[in-house]
Amino acid sequence: MSQSRYAILSRLRAANPEAKEMESISYQPWVSVSHELTKQRFVDGLTASHAEIISTKAEQINEVIESVIANKKLKRIAIGTAGEFQEKIELATQTTETRMFDCDFNEIKTELFNEIDAGITHCRAGIADTGTLVLWPDTAEPRSLSLVPPCHIALIQQSTIVSNFAELLIAQDWKSKMPTNVVLVSGPSKTADIQQTLAYGAHGPSQLVVILIEDK
Repeated sequence: MSQSRYAILSRLRAANPEAKEMESISYQPWVSVSHELTKQRFVDGLTASHAEIISTKAEQINEVIESVIANKKLKRIAIGTAGEFQEKIELATQTTETRMFDCDFNEIKTELFNEIDAGITHCRAGIADTGTLVLWPDTAEPRSLSLVPPCHIALIQQSTIVSNFAELLIAQDWKSKMPTNVVLVSGPSKTADIQQTLAYGAHGPSQLVVILIEDK
């Protein structure tokens, strides 16, 4: 060990630092035990960020997706390969040109950026406090589905919506089952970097359609 390094480490060991007292946190996250209030705050938060919310029952999911595709004139849709409502998604997109994301990203990259109009994903949960979708991307539904196409269609069950982020960590036991990748979505992609003019779609989807499945 060099003399200079030894001297630095010696001074650090001799410093005997004292633990700093924990700072008090004044912010209290929003909490509600009412399912309706939780749902409404979630919807209000997303709507305020220019997302579109469509509430439906599970048996009508494919009809709602078909309606979104028709109303927005979406020509090419990219979907994953698994998920609770995968069968309904495939049924809804069977008359549309559909690209299954079942390959390496490099094989589909050009299509995603230049030809795909929308990506459809499932959501792991929702956060009412901030109006946020929680996605756990994996090989069945890569994160590019929600980040690249100009329109993101997200399916979320009302029963998965929690009051705040801390509650989500506890409810899903992130301490022992930490996800390797999480995408938090609170609206369409937006930026005001240039002359403070708000623009949508600069760094991701310019449209976010949330299909809220009423299961409680």
